[in-house]
Amino acid sequence: MSHYAEFLSAAADCLGSKGFTRDADVMEPWLTDWRGRFTGKALGMASPASVEEVSAFVRLCADYDIPIVPQGGNSGMSGGATPDRSGKAIILSLRRMNAITRFDEQAREVTCQAGVILQTLHEAAEEKQLRFPLTLGGKGSATIGGLISTNAGGTQVLRHGSMRAQVLGLQAVLADGSVFDTLTPLKKDNRGFDLKQLLIGSEGTLGIVTAATLRLIPAVADRAVLWAGVASILDARKLFLHANKVAGEALEGFEVLPRHSLEAVLDYAPEARAPLQDNHEWHCLIELTADAATAERLQDLAMNLLETAFEEGLVEDATIAANETQAEDFWAIREDISPAERAIGPAVQHDISVPVSKMAAFVAEAVPLVEKRYPGTVGVAFGHLGDGNVHYHVLAPQGAEPGAWERTKGKEISAFVYKLVTDWGGSISAEHGIGQLKIHELDHLADPVSLKMMRAVKQALDPEQHLNPGKLVWLADKG
Repeated sequence: MSHYAEFLSAAADCLGSKGFTRDADVMEPWLTDWRGRFTGKALGMASPASVEEVSAFVRLCADYDIPIVPQGGNSGMSGGATPDRSGKAIILSLRRMNAITRFDEQAREVTCQAGVILQTLHEAAEEKQLRFPLTLGGKGSATIGGLISTNAGGTQVLRHGSMRAQVLGLQAVLADGSVFDTLTPLKKDNRGFDLKQLLIGSEGTLGIVTAATLRLIPAVADRAVLWAGVASILDARKLFLHANKVAGEALEGFEVLPRHSLEAVLDYAPEARAPLQDNHEWHCLIELTADAATAERLQDLAMNLLETAFEEGLVEDATIAANETQAEDFWAIREDISPAERAIGPAVQHDISVPVSKMAAFVAEAVPLVEKRYPGTVGVAFGHLGDGNVHYHVLAPQGAEPGAWERTKGKEISAFVYKLVTDWGGSISAEHGIGQLKIHELDHLADPVSLKMMRAVKQALDPEQHLNPGKLVWLADKG
């Protein structure tokens, strides 16, 4: 019996028919990333139902030198959960591990397995008059394990921080099958390194997240959603500073989008309506929230924010959503930007950040600079101005061939954008991770000392590179 045949037989014995498959039809949807950029092959797909099964299976893979590609909801943006084309790796799906195992309302904590869907967690928290303060467009498919592994962001980072800030405790299986368990949260713990932070954002290259204890906060008792039109991205920055000063802790979201993005959504979504009557070069979507203790003051606060912004000449026009339906309509415009742009034609997308104080100036410089350097392109920046992260997309000239343009001129544009971001002291990946999409750019542009430290950690925890090879960071001896 061959090496692979022995492994496959042992894998089937380890996990049973529900936990291991080689069925091509079953695996096919999980071999391509969400954006359709990367497609690989797999030796099989493992779907363990417990941390004990994950541990046993990882030990088995280590014994047979079989690489593992951990996968949650397969909703990542950088190809971090897609196997390569060799067909030698196993996809390890955490989707069967989808239980919420502990809910402590008094402590405002929840412990759940890695396969729990974000929207499911939201709904469970809402039933207890609590909420999990992280959301994003893919909440219906993204899993808690995937969100932790990529340190996901979203629209609420301004107030509540990224996934890293939500994790109180963590459980993960390491490359040798051992189980790292710090699920019990401690407010104070000075026993050395905070090791769970190594795993958060490591994209499955150091360990496979199997469960987590997460923080919860009081449910939203009221919210106010505002839409403002301004003349420039620099004016949007001024409005953000004003909103931060007036609203303080009530300011939960501050998103910006250019006129191009709004018009693209209006063309794409038949139900979409422009929030303001006149045209404006830039738009700001602002959300204020309050819990039960402060809810009665929220609408007055929102009105005061708007009135003082008009008085100080910070907005050209603005409105407050009249009801929850209109508030959702405002947010739907923001969430439809990416699909609306995809409908236009080829583009290259960049999930970038620079220091918060520099983001508006960066956008004001980068958009015309790229458009001038690459005639016919259109630069579009939108997103989370308040936390220094925007999604900077460059749309191809009319008539560009889909696929070919991204692989040629698109790559050249991305290299230019990433170098520009790095020169501004920023990051080439603000919230989507490195995966396989940006691994070469990271190797080229990252601080050499940081890369050396990351490789040292990888060497210590996964010297044989069994965990998610070819993603985020690799070791010289494996290539």
